[in-house]
Formats: sequence, C-alpha cells, structure tokens
Amino acid sequence: MSARDYAEKDYYAALGVPKNAPAADIKKAYRKLATTLHPDKNPGDKAAEERFKAVSEAYDVLSDDTKRREYDDARTLFGSGVFGGRGAAGGPGTPGFDLNDLLGRSAGQGGFSGGLGDVFSGLFGARGTTGQRTPKRGNDVEATVTIGFADAVRGVTVPLRLTTTGGCETCRGLGAAPGTSPRTCGVCGGAGITTRNQGGFALSEPCGACRGKGRTIDTPCPTCAGTGTTAHDRTLSVRLPAGVSDGQKVRLAGRGAPGERGGPAGDLIVQVKVPPHAVFGRRDDHLTLTLPVTFPEAALGAQVSVPTLDGSVTLKLAPGTTSGRTFRVKGRGVQRKDGATGDLLVTVEVAVPQKLSAEAKKALEAFAAAAPDDPRAPLMEALS
Repeated sequence: MSARDYAEKDYYAALGVPKNAPAADIKKAYRKLATTLHPDKNPGDKAAEERFKAVSEAYDVLSDDTKRREYDDARTLFGSGVFGGRGAAGGPGTPGFDLNDLLGRSAGQGGFSGGLGDVFSGLFGARGTTGQRTPKRGNDVEATVTIGFADAVRGVTVPLRLTTTGGCETCRGLGAAPGTSPRTCGVCGGAGITTRNQGGFALSEPCGACRGKGRTIDTPCPTCAGTGTTAHDRTLSVRLPAGVSDGQKVRLAGRGAPGERGGPAGDLIVQVKVPPHAVFGRRDDHLTLTLPVTFPEAALGAQVSVPTLDGSVTLKLAPGTTSGRTFRVKGRGVQRKDGATGDLLVTVEVAVPQKLSAEAKKALEAFAAAAPDDPRAPLMEALS
C-alpha cells in the first residue's frame, strides 16, 4: 500500500469514532463492530467480510500509539497540500504521483537537487523530525569486570559502577531552566518541519530555527545546558552465571542506558576477564590438574589426596601407574547451562627427587640392581 493510500484511508470513520477518541473508546468500538461483522456470524456475506477486514485494519493502526501518530501526521501532511497542493484526496490538474515512487528517486533524477527519498522516508519511515515525539530505546552500555577463577566456575554477583546518560533531574528532561518552559517554535508552529516549493512540489525539511524539535528554549537549564540529559553514576549488582569464561560477553537485557520519552532501556554488555589459576586449568566444562606423585606411589599403587575447588578428594592409583596418565573425578568441574557439571581431569606426573640422602641413594641402587626389566629394550628390538 502506498503512503498516499495509507493517508487517504479514514480509520476513524471505519470505527465510527472521532479523531480525538481515547484508546478505551477505540477498543470498545472495535470489539462491538468485530462481534457484529465477524465472518462466522455472516457466512457468505462478502460486504460484511470486507467491512470486517477494514475494521481490523483500522484497529491495528489506531490501537498502537506509534502507528496512530504516524497515521495522523501523514493525513495532516497530505490534507494540508504539502505535496504540490493536491491534498489528501487529490485535485484536478495536479500531476498524479505515488509517494513510494518518490522515495526511490535519487539526486539528479527529474531535475531534483537532492534525494527525495531522504525527506519522505524520514517522515513516514524513521519519522525524521517528528521522531522527537516517539519513544527511543536507550543505548547499550559496555563494561569490563575481572573476577576470580573460582567465581567464574561457581557464578558470582559483583557490583558494577556505570556512568550513563539519562533525563536531567533539574529540568525533568525539558531542557528549560526551572520556572520556565520551552515554547512552540514560531517558524514551524511546533511541527518541526517547514515546507518549500521546488519543481512543482512542496517539500518538507527539518525546521532550521528549532532543528526539527518543534520548540525553542529561551533560558536553557543550567545543569544540562538545554539538552534535557545529564550523565548519571550508578552502581548495579550484576549476576554473572556459573561457568562464565575469560573473554566471554554477558548481555543483561534492560540494564543499559535509560530510554528517552518512555522508550525501553538498552542492554548492559559485560565482558568478563578471568586471570589464570595457580593450580587449576580449564578445558571447556572440565577443570584440569597436574598431580605430582612419588615413584613408590606410582609403582606400588596408593591412595592420594587430590585438591578441588570444593575441598579435597581421594584418588586411588593402581600399581604401575605411568607418568602422564589422566584420571577423571566426576562432577568436580564447571557447571553447564543445563545444570550438569563437568569433571576434574587429573594428570599424574611422577616426581623425580633432586636430592637424595645416603640411605635413599643406597635403596635406589639396590632397586636398580634388582629390577629385572630394561625399559628401553622394546625400542632396541624395534630397530633391529
């Protein structure tokens, strides 16, 4: 549907309500008409079916504050003859055009000095200058926090100090000094746009006097200098989930900068830094640990104590355990999103003593003499 078709439809008449009807009256009128015109109550009645569609379309627009403002603005612009004096319904002798066609025209086509698409798409798409009256979502805020290795595994709540932009408390977002108020722009009459004739068309553009805001401030607020916004410091308690990893970004919906004119707040994006642990490593959802053991423990077998982030556990080494063998301790790793927990992977490393007492040296020499096997023999046999 073209923008002209959109503006020429009288949704208020379709619902039988005046233009200034409150939302409650619009909803009441729609329910009454929808009940009467519903196809289930009028089988085979094409007229009732078409009327039902028109009523539904009207309610879809008028029940949404943003859509309703855009619709009212479009009808006002067409009805005031902004577009070549034709008015909403058109007029004799005025060249016919479709607004959607104009949106596609670029600079230099048809003798226009600028892209008409920029002007019209601002009015009927992003709302351009009239967008000052629509809600605006707050900006996303990024922050970085450093937490300990154990806190990353278990999850932690940390205080986070942020500086964000929000409504000025002195002027309550108006931009005018206390005791004064903004006044309607005398150039554009508060519309935020002005029109000029060019190439047979009356083109709209942001008002230069008020910069498209539709109002001027004679005495700016001393706190925000007339902007209506100031920087605010705030401290948030931010919960970081269990299992968060170094470099991961956590998005917290609605914890960013406040929205403008009733718009929703942006998100807070927290980048997490986790320094390495002195004992434990991490591999996905598993923790890793290198456990030194003595030669007798590895050779004869033993029960050894293994540290974890939640105390110690006992690990049983089988006789003849080789250096580099990895054991798995169930459930002592990192918690996953589904609630399950990874494991602790313990890699045994046989510790070689750097100094020996005379007694220990004598015992090892006796062991070497008694050892029946040469551990390098298989290598030599493979080469022969």
